[in-house]
Amino acid sequence: MPLTAIPIRGISEIFSGDDLASLILGALRRQRLSLRRGDIIVIKHKIISKAEGRIVKLTAVRPSPRARRWASQNRLDARAAHLAFAESRRVVRQRRGILITETRHGLVCANSGVDLSNVDGGHSAVLLPVDPDRSALSLHRALRSATGVRIPVIIADSFGRPWREGLCEVAIGLAGMKPLLDYRGRRDPHGYRLRVTQEAIADELACVAGLVCGKLARSPACVVRGFRYPAGNGRARDLIRPRRLDLFR
Repeated sequence: MPLTAIPIRGISEIFSGDDLASLILGALRRQRLSLRRGDIIVIKHKIISKAEGRIVKLTAVRPSPRARRWASQNRLDARAAHLAFAESRRVVRQRRGILITETRHGLVCANSGVDLSNVDGGHSAVLLPVDPDRSALSLHRALRSATGVRIPVIIADSFGRPWREGLCEVAIGLAGMKPLLDYRGRRDPHGYRLRVTQEAIADELACVAGLVCGKLARSPACVVRGFRYPAGNGRARDLIRPRRLDLFR
């Protein structure tokens, strides 16, 4: 079966408390589609955050002195800066108006994932889900209950990359499959035994969905069909390199 990525169109604006499984399945029905065994749902974190109430009105934010200094030096919104500092575990780099942080989840990204785009025109900020793996598991279970089919769920966000321009999608939440394809111990076609190769398939699937969903097409979710994923109780946090193996800390 060829690998296919199908954007899910027609999902309405998401509000706190919305039933995402019902909205996704309703949008699929309107496209005359249904979920099949072997399908994977990739969903942008922003609609997860919206459904979980992770939206902050900027008018309600009182910036800290630290945020005010940083914003003043770089002509930034002090309220958004305050949220980025507040959502971080530590600041990794802070230079030339760029703030790279490690979030409480262990993710290293710009501004702790705080984002003002695709919300309400810049009046509010969306924060990352409190526990993206738990959010993915909840949606995974809801889809299985509604359809009887075990559908892995990947929650994706756009991250920058060291030494590379542009953004790529990465998996920040996962349920129903393993995030890595482990080739260690296998032999290549020339007989060489692989020792360290693990492929980050959850990230690669997130990127596949990113290509068809786009940034401005109002398609916040995608069905990936035709990929033989390794089933299991995986988590996106398993993709975060342990401190003892991280050469860049």
